[in-house]
Amino acid sequence: MAHYHCVVCSVTIARKTDMISHLKRHVNKGETEASYSGSSDVQFEEPAPSGQAYEIMKELGTNVQLLPNHTTPQKSDTYFNRKMKTNRQLVFCSLAVLAEERNPLECLDAFGATGIMGLQWAKHLRTAVRVTITDISDTCIKMIKENCELNNIRVDGGSRGPRGPEKACGEAEAAPVATVEVAKMDANVIMHLRPFDYIHLDPFGTAVNYLDAAFRNIRNLGIISVTSTDTGSLYAKSPNVTQRHYGCHIVRTEYYKELAARMVVASVARAAARCNKGIEVLLAVALEHFVLVVVRVLRGPTQADESTKKLRKLIHCQWCEERVFLKLGNMADDTLPCNCHGSLPGKTAVQLGPLWSGALFNTGFLRRMLSAAVQHSMDDIQPLVKTLICESECTTLKSLVHGSSALTNQVECGVVIKTLQSGEDGGPADQAGKRKSGEDSGNVVKKLKADASLEHPPFYYSIHRHSIRGMNMPKLNKFLQYLTEAGFRVSRTHFDPTGVRTDATLQQFKSVLTKYSAPTCTNAGAQASAEKTV
Repeated sequence: MAHYHCVVCSVTIARKTDMISHLKRHVNKGETEASYSGSSDVQFEEPAPSGQAYEIMKELGTNVQLLPNHTTPQKSDTYFNRKMKTNRQLVFCSLAVLAEERNPLECLDAFGATGIMGLQWAKHLRTAVRVTITDISDTCIKMIKENCELNNIRVDGGSRGPRGPEKACGEAEAAPVATVEVAKMDANVIMHLRPFDYIHLDPFGTAVNYLDAAFRNIRNLGIISVTSTDTGSLYAKSPNVTQRHYGCHIVRTEYYKELAARMVVASVARAAARCNKGIEVLLAVALEHFVLVVVRVLRGPTQADESTKKLRKLIHCQWCEERVFLKLGNMADDTLPCNCHGSLPGKTAVQLGPLWSGALFNTGFLRRMLSAAVQHSMDDIQPLVKTLICESECTTLKSLVHGSSALTNQVECGVVIKTLQSGEDGGPADQAGKRKSGEDSGNVVKKLKADASLEHPPFYYSIHRHSIRGMNMPKLNKFLQYLTEAGFRVSRTHFDPTGVRTDATLQQFKSVLTKYSAPTCTNAGAQASAEKTV
């Protein structure tokens, strides 16, 4: 069998086609034989690539250079996905909200790749954040430093990349707009070594391997955002992988995206509890390519116990897809609101989970995210954030305030989160978000308990999934109005464009849908002919 030896790095490859692809990667990176020669006394610098070798991409005022194969993570060390722009903007807005509460913030982008996310933080939030970008790949670290040069951002503790526009001898170098720290380090290692106020995890695939380290040193009232791209296991396409990674049993349902979000939150809550920390979910988004979960960390075993109490099993009917969370306790209770177990043969219900049964959104935090999106001209995600606000309140109201009134003090889990108002001096980071003491604290807890019933109902129903055969169902907005008139809380959901989040049971949902559905032309004609025959 023939073997081929690479003239650049001397690696042995069996197939000719693989060798050609291997050499092309060297060409794209600008690597030569001298790059791998350890015996040469002369230090060779990597030659500047041709205009076709690198592509410059601009997003949110930040420029990054990309390799030609940046869309294939299996072949590229600097993977970049343009479809994740929504994810990057949501993460940015969540960090901007935290920066209003206290600053400067120690922020970590644990999987830098091209470094675009951390560079956006540093470029737009400036002195409010101290950004650290890490990656395990030498190629990524080199690319991140070059992208820092491209955006006039100083690299703390390192030299700038070799590429970049050459300046004339008499031209003064512009002052850097920000400073970031770039480190070649495993994500688990740096999270164990140093404390942070904000951590973003976006590995290739599942993030469960990094959750324990993330909660190890996160500061009190800090925020952890987790992006999971293993949609195959999250969306019930690979149940065995789901069981292995998340310890959950799930099946494909009409509400599979929210099921995925609650499954990720459950893994986050368990990891936090192992470190004697609790969580409050600020935001959970599940779209086609990713699931994003943003949580606030609350220190203490009491908070950890409160979070673990919200991890429950879900009873799901395989016939009509009605669902209900099991009550807290060890007694078995498989009574669903539907009567399929009596009218249909065999076992109809399955247990799914364990899943997070609490709220997935914090309205106050989302309103402040909307304000940040408006402030930084992120027009793409503003409709999504508005939908999330309506979903968190389970309302169809569209009068959303994103002015100064949205930046009021926020109450989360008995903790008052104070925002920095104009004209006020921001206190130290450890003073922000203090617990209320005395009578005020008692009032806050009582208020939260009284408002617990106002949390948005879990899950949603698809109007198309439950449409009546031979009937024309009403328009979705009209149907929401009919449900509201019937006395139910309703809203649309970002998880499904045809989904309706409501506190009505499936039987009540279908009753209203049947009442306001009109017969189709074919069905009406058949009924008329039948009446004439009679």
